[in-house]
Amino acid sequence: MPNRLAADGNDYADGVGLVSPSNGADMMVSALLGFLFPPRHAGFRMLEPDRIRLPASLSRVEYHATIDSTNDAARRRAAELPRDVGLLIVAEEQTAGRGRGANRWWTGAGSLAFSVLFDPSRYGIAVRYASMVPLAAAIAVVDVVTQHLPGPAIGIRWPNDVYIGERKLAGVLVEGLPDGRQILGLGCNVNNPLTSAPPEVSAIVVSLIDELGGRLDRTEFLSELLSALDASLTRLGENFADVGRLADSLCLQRERVLNVQVGEERVTGICTGIADDGALKLDTPTGPRTLYSGVMLKI
Repeated sequence: MPNRLAADGNDYADGVGLVSPSNGADMMVSALLGFLFPPRHAGFRMLEPDRIRLPASLSRVEYHATIDSTNDAARRRAAELPRDVGLLIVAEEQTAGRGRGANRWWTGAGSLAFSVLFDPSRYGIAVRYASMVPLAAAIAVVDVVTQHLPGPAIGIRWPNDVYIGERKLAGVLVEGLPDGRQILGLGCNVNNPLTSAPPEVSAIVVSLIDELGGRLDRTEFLSELLSALDASLTRLGENFADVGRLADSLCLQRERVLNVQVGEERVTGICTGIADDGALKLDTPTGPRTLYSGVMLKI
């Protein structure tokens, strides 16, 4: 697919809207006033909720100009929605965007931040493999980005990040609910130039606008991501090992020394890849280890 360098929406929007698409019928956006808009930067355009193409697993869209956290909003909505309703929440700006642990996510104007509330059982994902959802989402991001930016070393850093070379492009945060549903939050640097990032952030991240030399149509990019995510989750439900092998082929940590916090234990070892079931494989001083969860620490 060729790069889509284009204006990506209107110069304004009215706060928050609910969209319920139905088989190609016109979508209606109900706008509610009272929300702050993100700061304006050269080349920044709002998303266009009425152009978002949803997979069959999602039936509702909630759009915000500003929100605390799309994952937190999805958790609040989950208490109100039936289990079979899939929800997309997308925001132009997050004031309390979260990553794993205590990490915060920078949502610069022109970036993409959204959360999906869904039921893994709808995809046939067994409970024991639900922990592979972040890897499946990261694979979806790589699939879409490589269509627009072939060539650079785009890959995955276990358990939930997408990198171009040594810089972070996207992150995934998946949170489980007591009833088995999951909230999948994803942030990706799309049209937010690094010149607008805080110095401590610009040194470690990358954005597509800087790599491509122009803006992408973010609404189209979001639609492509949702389609790829749906396909990746379907693959996970059909054959978890396929997802594990794809993640392994995209692993950027192979042969590197990694330091992982697992509960109260710190595990250090050389990465030998990602197992079929999504576990991180390490060669440690005491022998091979497979880790199913953990937080990466700096060496």
